[in-house]
Amino acid sequence: MAAQAVRRLGRLTTRNCYFLLCDMQEKFRPSIRYFPEIITVAQRMVRAANILKIPVIATEQYPKGLGNTVSEIDVSSARVFSKTIFSMAIPEVMEIMSAEPMRNSVVIFGIETQVCVQQTALDLLDKGYDVHILADGCSSRSQVDRMLALERLRAAGAFLTTSESVVFELLGDSKHPNFKEVQALVKTSAPDSGLLTKL
Repeated sequence: MAAQAVRRLGRLTTRNCYFLLCDMQEKFRPSIRYFPEIITVAQRMVRAANILKIPVIATEQYPKGLGNTVSEIDVSSARVFSKTIFSMAIPEVMEIMSAEPMRNSVVIFGIETQVCVQQTALDLLDKGYDVHILADGCSSRSQVDRMLALERLRAAGAFLTTSESVVFELLGDSKHPNFKEVQALVKTSAPDSGLLTKL
């Protein structure tokens, strides 16, 4: 009897994932399309992570030149690392993640989709992680780069999803003890960030 291929569903729970906030830094503010909208999504996700006790790891690309994470996003509870390579899969981050092998999924949001987000996702897919990309939580200077990067990531095996979808999957039940607190974060739909109807 032939062995059946394992179907990857990408189920997320509060116990099996990390949230990765990629390079949401001050110097990128003028050049990234929909930057304020991406900040809003990132704020919601970090707050949801804090409520649900999901670890948040944030990186800053060469902060000496590009500044720190924008002040609107509270990363005081996150582990924040500086880097020069584009991928977030730096040794310090991988050391944290390898210490909790049951957390085999990541939810990535930030910038730029075709550079740091993409290279992080590909590295983590290669290491066996389930990778979820927030399509409404990533952007780029060029929307062509953004959309083609999302297409490539889906083809590579990443799950394309949205901030609201992830939040409600993590809650799982309206009887969850934190339901009302988390629901309040998404009562207003995520802001329009120029996504096309077909990703």
